[in-house]
Amino acid sequence: MASTHINITLGTAGHVDHGKTALVKLLTGCETDRLREEKERGMSIELGFAPCVVAGQEVGIVDVPGHEHFIKTMVAGATGMDAVILVVAADDGIMPQTREHLDILTLLGIRHGIVALTKIDRVGPDRIAQVEAALRDYLAGTFLDGAPILPISNVTGDGIDAFLGGLKALVASVRPKAADGIFRLPVERTFSIRGHGTVVTGIPIAGSARVGDEVVLLPHEMQGRITGLQAYGHDTQAASAGQCVAVNVRHWDAKGIERGNVMTLPGFFEPSAWYVCRLRLLPHETFALKNAAKVKFHTGTSELQATSYLIRGDRARAGETCLIQVKLEQPVVAGPGDPFILRTLSPPMTVGGGRIVESAPQRLRRNQPGIHEDLSARADAVLEDTTFVEYALASAGAAGASDADVSRRVKARLPRVQEILKQFAAEGRALLLPGGLAIHRSAADAAQGRLVGLLADFHRGSPESPGMDQDGLLGASGLARSVLDGLLALLKAAGKVVERSGRLALAEHREQFADKDREAMQRVEDLFRQRPFSPPTIAEIVGAAGIAEAEAAKAVRLLTEQQRLIAVPPDLVFHTDAVARAREILTEHIRKEGQLESVKFKYLLDTTRRFAIPLLDYFDRIGVTRAVGHTRYLRAARRPG
Repeated sequence: MASTHINITLGTAGHVDHGKTALVKLLTGCETDRLREEKERGMSIELGFAPCVVAGQEVGIVDVPGHEHFIKTMVAGATGMDAVILVVAADDGIMPQTREHLDILTLLGIRHGIVALTKIDRVGPDRIAQVEAALRDYLAGTFLDGAPILPISNVTGDGIDAFLGGLKALVASVRPKAADGIFRLPVERTFSIRGHGTVVTGIPIAGSARVGDEVVLLPHEMQGRITGLQAYGHDTQAASAGQCVAVNVRHWDAKGIERGNVMTLPGFFEPSAWYVCRLRLLPHETFALKNAAKVKFHTGTSELQATSYLIRGDRARAGETCLIQVKLEQPVVAGPGDPFILRTLSPPMTVGGGRIVESAPQRLRRNQPGIHEDLSARADAVLEDTTFVEYALASAGAAGASDADVSRRVKARLPRVQEILKQFAAEGRALLLPGGLAIHRSAADAAQGRLVGLLADFHRGSPESPGMDQDGLLGASGLARSVLDGLLALLKAAGKVVERSGRLALAEHREQFADKDREAMQRVEDLFRQRPFSPPTIAEIVGAAGIAEAEAAKAVRLLTEQQRLIAVPPDLVFHTDAVARAREILTEHIRKEGQLESVKFKYLLDTTRRFAIPLLDYFDRIGVTRAVGHTRYLRAARRPG
């Protein structure tokens, strides 16, 4: 019966020469030491990968080197593990790399595992019992506290049945990695196959990919298309996070690709030299991390020298958790929530690790007000896509963020982000606007409060006005038009804002005119009624109505706001009734004649070109007519011929 593939990767860990590679060979039949030097020296130098069938399910096993000189390789392999087999030899017992590997696994967030007590063929029962007891004491309080300790001989096979039972239980306890994120594969190694081109191997830490997908290799910015895939050594059309995969991209040059590069989907990641991280220092090391300390920084399959800057304080001590920003010696690709390990330069020693929060364009100013609180909230948010989407939305403020922008920041596929945003909208935590724009409810509420305040200020300053025009409110608020429209719709629906005479006002606002203003407005309106198609200028109003220039200008403004007058660019104002009559005359003539020569309009209105042509242009703009040369047609009509 064929086995089924599940995207789970197990890994070995432990001191050099404790039998990790031999155990993998016993379980899988695969020899993961492929280099001549590894075979000659009898120890692993590079990572080894092998498929392993457990209770009819095929999982991957990554075999890591145990020598202290190859800790960087061990970290690269451990990054992709879902669970670990900690290998301890019965003759040696707990050794330095047993301890350091367990520290690294803990810092990387691995929470499942078993212990393989190997080389039991070399010792007696008393020694086995002694090492088992020592291991239980040592593992107390760690993620392997209470984990099965399974004696086994890689030579005779003694203990294999019990070990396989423990392995089955381990696989059953692990939840396979979700494959709905953005595909990302930290490169473990690369090589070329004649006739097929370049092959890149490793364990994807997110998402899935299919044959035919477009991918990019960073930091080289090499674009390509996947032409072939293998998972656990078998050809496949798709590969997912947590599987040991080989990806064939035919036209890439293998010579320029190295461990630490990253294959991913275009448009989501870019290399950065600055990263904000949440660091936990190991409690049992007598070490204090000073501000601006030089360290080794491991993430994915990359290892780089870095400078570590504390966000708060000048020193972090063993056992403490703190926020840091690292400056790497060269840019790498990493994502929010990725695990990392920190080691000292000399002597080389693992001192801490944690999770990357986000990249940053440059060094942050740690004395900036609220910076520590914001980064702490962000560090909590990046661990789940739902919380990160909400953080990204909240941090965008009243400007909002498009679903595509949120998708790029959160490193989640667009449909998943849209699903989360719809959920937020249903729960009242976000406002969704046309075009994929979203605003966090807290920001929307604050922005609505500002709009109400702006309208209230306008009413206090101009109590006689029916309200504020939308362009004025747009400029005063500093919001994008789409955001303003969405917020106004909410305020109107809530009965807080109304639109009167084409202007915006608080629902309770009523125009308040001084007697002097009311009288001036009546005089001015009468003049415009008397001269429908040759409206008066301000100077003419002053002479005819017997009021001051400022009073005349104010009256014209108020009548325009109330839509009793209509402004016709560039500098004319007509009475509303006059504009309506001019439209009737225009449309009646064109319906009868089929068209209107522009020069004839002034005769129809019994006015001059100075007034007739701006009115024609106005009717073009509002969609009544269309101009073809100097001829006008009704907008709904087709030009003859």
